[in-house]
Amino acid sequence: MKAVIQRVTAASVEVAGAVVGTIGPGILVLLGVEKGDEQQDAYRLAEKIVGLRIFADEAGKMNRSLGEINGELLAVSQFTLAGNCNKGRRPSFDTAAPPQEADRLYNYFVHAARGFGIPVATGIFQTEMRVSLVNDGPVTFILESPSRRKGVA
Repeated sequence: MKAVIQRVTAASVEVAGAVVGTIGPGILVLLGVEKGDEQQDAYRLAEKIVGLRIFADEAGKMNRSLGEINGELLAVSQFTLAGNCNKGRRPSFDTAAPPQEADRLYNYFVHAARGFGIPVATGIFQTEMRVSLVNDGPVTFILESPSRRKGVA
């Protein structure tokens, strides 16, 4: 499981011209699910993101987590994070999880984040979405579930 996270002052996602999810200060998560990812990967990634100390304290240091600032999370499924661009000029999506499994794990990630007491807005799985954000910093990180970091598929 891969996630691109961005610290934002605001973010929203729209589908077919209608806003379906919006947040104020917090984190925008673009989440990609790959073959072999499991529920524990989604849980651990949600736990990591919610607990990351990437928000400024009184001294201006990155020392506060999402919960400590009463921040929100916008989770957007992003199939293309599973893309491999190493060969040729067309990305390969061979490592992407099948849609039904990706949807299940994406929803579990959202459920897990909410379980940590974080307000979570979402996009709509497997639709064409327009994501708008005001990146704060900019602060952007790329995270992978623990099994991916160890090279386990």
